[in-house]
Parts: sequence; C-alpha cells; structure tokens
Amino acid sequence: MACGIREAAGQFWADGACVVRAVVDAATLDRIRAAVDALSATPELADLSAMAGDTSPGRFRGGVDHWRAHPEFAAFATTGAIPAVTAAVLGSDHLWLYEDSVLVKDPGSPVPTRWHTDDGYFHVEGRQMVTVWVALDPSPRGSGALRFVRGSHRDDRRYRPTLFVTDDPIPGTEGARVPDLDLDDPQVFGWDLEPGDLTIHHARTLHAAGGNLGTTPRRALSVRYCGDDAVVRVKPGAPGKPGFDAVAPGTPLAEAATVVGLREAVLGPLD
Repeated sequence: MACGIREAAGQFWADGACVVRAVVDAATLDRIRAAVDALSATPELADLSAMAGDTSPGRFRGGVDHWRAHPEFAAFATTGAIPAVTAAVLGSDHLWLYEDSVLVKDPGSPVPTRWHTDDGYFHVEGRQMVTVWVALDPSPRGSGALRFVRGSHRDDRRYRPTLFVTDDPIPGTEGARVPDLDLDDPQVFGWDLEPGDLTIHHARTLHAAGGNLGTTPRRALSVRYCGDDAVVRVKPGAPGKPGFDAVAPGTPLAEAATVVGLREAVLGPLD
C-alpha cells in the first residue's frame, strides 16, 4: 500500500483530492453499514430532501457528530485503516477527529449536493484539514459520488458555508458566494467507487455530487480531520462546536483538543 499512498498524496496536494482503493475491509464495512442503518430510523438524520424542497419518494438524509453519542462511530474514525491512511496522505504525525457525517441518498433521489468547501465549517485553520468520504455501497458518479474542482484548494478565496442542498449561504458567515459549476466542466474530476474505497479532499477543495440515479442506496460515512498544523479560529456564523469559543484564536489544536473535546486518532502501521 505504501506506493499507492505516495501516489495518492501527490495527487492530493496537486489536485486537492485523491482516491485510495479497498481501504476498509469487508467486516468493518458490515459494521459501519449496520451502524448507519440503525441511525436511519432515528431523528439523528435530517431530511435534506425536504430542505431542498424536493418531494420525490427517494430521499437524501444526513447527520453530523454521531461519534459523540455512538462509540462505534468514534472507533471507525479514530482507529484502524481510515485515520492511518489519511495521516499518511497528509504527512501528519497526529490526527484529530473534528466531525463525522452519515450521508444516505436513496435510489432515485434527484437532490444534488451543491458546490461548497468544508473550510467554512471548521473552527480551525491550517493546511492539514481534510474530509474523508468512505463508500459503503457501489458509488459511481451517476449515483452521487463526489466531484471536485481541480486545484481549487490553492485558491485564496474563502467561501461562505451553505446547508449543502441549496446555494443560500448560512446567515452571518464570511466569504464569497460559492460558484455554480457544471459537473461536466473540464476542471471537474472524480471517481467511480466500490465499497471500501475512500476519497480524501482538502477542506478548501470545491466539491459537489449529483443525485442518485441508480437503483441501490448510496450510503457514505464522511469524516473530517485536522493534522499537526491546525490552529483554532472560530468562523463567525458557522455551526458551533462545544468549547471553541473559550479557546484563544491561534491556539494549536494539539493544545486545545482536550479543552474542546476532540479525540486524537490512534495511528497504526499501514499494511
């Protein structure tokens, strides 16, 4: 896997996103799917289709910070291959779990994930800030796998966060409005994914996804991490996280993590 990680890291820093194949083994995939399916019957997953004004039978649902209430989600994000591969791509000796998300697009859901960057949601600043998107089902681009704008992580512009299924910025946030791009734009790229594959994209990479035009669900576990160089910077108007307002801006996350309750991942060796 070492050679594949080097190639992935090169693409990540050059283009803003990379893919690593077959990271999550079958037994772990089964456990993640079971945990995701259990959440689907609870109010923890919001109806994003309703937020987009869509009434189609196939729904798009999602939630955040499941790791705080469910030990199995904390384990998926802080132990095993997912954080180890992510830290290797980043070149970071340490990795802190910032947030996780469960994202479920039913077959036939036409609701796209609108263009956005993740940077505006992080109350943290740094180069080593990423989102990992783990495919739990076959996820071709036509079924809603992520697309990315090549090199957008190097753009100095910062974009206002949205609610993902609309282009309307969250009130009180800072930055420019996110551009509206075509998924077929020459600068847009992505991959067809199989279960256990994952993509890693920089927090400042513009990304989006189409609806699920397939006949099977598109379930994904998304995890946001911060590396060695991350420092605290609260972003006005962005959804709050416990404890961040009590930490001085510029404090290294390595010092602030225990105060704000973020867990450091256990980074084991790569196979």
